[in-house]
Amino acid sequence: MIHLGIDANEANVKNRVGSNVYAFAVIKHLAKITENDDHYRFTLFLAQPPVADLPPARHNWSYKVLKPGFLFTQWALPLYLYQHQNKYDAFFTPGHYAPRFCPIPHVCSVMDLAYLHFPTQFKKTDLLQLKNWTKYSVNQANKIVTISQFSKSELVKNYQQQPADIVVAYPNVNLPHKPPLRSRERAFVRKHQIKSPYFLYLGTLQPRKNLLRVIKAFESFHRSLAAGKVKKRGRQYRQHQPQLVIAGKSGWLNQQLMTRIKKSPISQQLILTGYVDQSLKPWLYQHALANLNLGLYEGFGIPALEALHYKTLVIAANNTSLPEVVGKAGILVDPYDIKEISQAMAKVWTMTAKQKAKFRKKAREQVKKFSWRKTSKKILKVLTKLAQTKS
Repeated sequence: MIHLGIDANEANVKNRVGSNVYAFAVIKHLAKITENDDHYRFTLFLAQPPVADLPPARHNWSYKVLKPGFLFTQWALPLYLYQHQNKYDAFFTPGHYAPRFCPIPHVCSVMDLAYLHFPTQFKKTDLLQLKNWTKYSVNQANKIVTISQFSKSELVKNYQQQPADIVVAYPNVNLPHKPPLRSRERAFVRKHQIKSPYFLYLGTLQPRKNLLRVIKAFESFHRSLAAGKVKKRGRQYRQHQPQLVIAGKSGWLNQQLMTRIKKSPISQQLILTGYVDQSLKPWLYQHALANLNLGLYEGFGIPALEALHYKTLVIAANNTSLPEVVGKAGILVDPYDIKEISQAMAKVWTMTAKQKAKFRKKAREQVKKFSWRKTSKKILKVLTKLAQTKS
């Protein structure tokens, strides 16, 4: 039997975002694929009791709460593993912060290295922790799991890691199981005065998402429409001027963006919705002309993959990880080139039904590449091989 330890704190929260979602999905699917496999035993370590939706304990799946919680990876977890190192064959941390010292073979996860490229967009305490703790986690780990080939190349370049020691295990998206009530959809649309046709940005509002350039490109596209340089197609396109719907919670450092929106000559066409409930996302994606993913640095790009699941055309940045996510199912542009972004909007605006159908077909093929089950199986394989080297 192989006994695997997992730091489950990243998943042990109620409102999950980013790395919390990844950790929870991987843990959930590891539990599923080993449910009837007595070859494996898992112990999941926590600073607090497990939240209700973590996989239930069973004969080969258990939870252990260690104290003190506030020094978990620095003190409580390393001390416990040192005292009980003979019980465990390998250890997995589905996050940046591995145990400060780990006496058994272990794997850590790194989502991206945005903090190295955009340090001013992180709070000082978060930046210091990300830089220092990620560095020791990566340097001490036997293997590293990351979420894209791009992030793998970043780890090789910035932390001098060997490519063979880095495993790419793509995330997937978690789509709502039930459609929202039509009354909720109508209330949401009415509240924000959303009218088709519209382009959609969905995600956190923060500087590296490049929204200032997106707005400038949208204004340029509007000017081209007004000047008759872009042909209008269909009755609904003649009835309404296109909108840019910017949906998602506001991060910090956003005052410049908000000021720019207020001063825009087409500010009434720029729709800010704030946080969007998960159940309303399908409606937003399905009714959009295109989803805009033009961030300057993306470790993966979940909104782009969500859009593809709903067969929504994607206009994405041609850098970092987004070409991996979008493949041939979208339009790739230079995110620094306002003119190129504007031209992509015009291209979408003038597309025929036949051209759109080709992109939808490509979207169906692209999303097949991503699966939580495949990701979890890949991670389990890495842990199994590592466990076998312990002896």
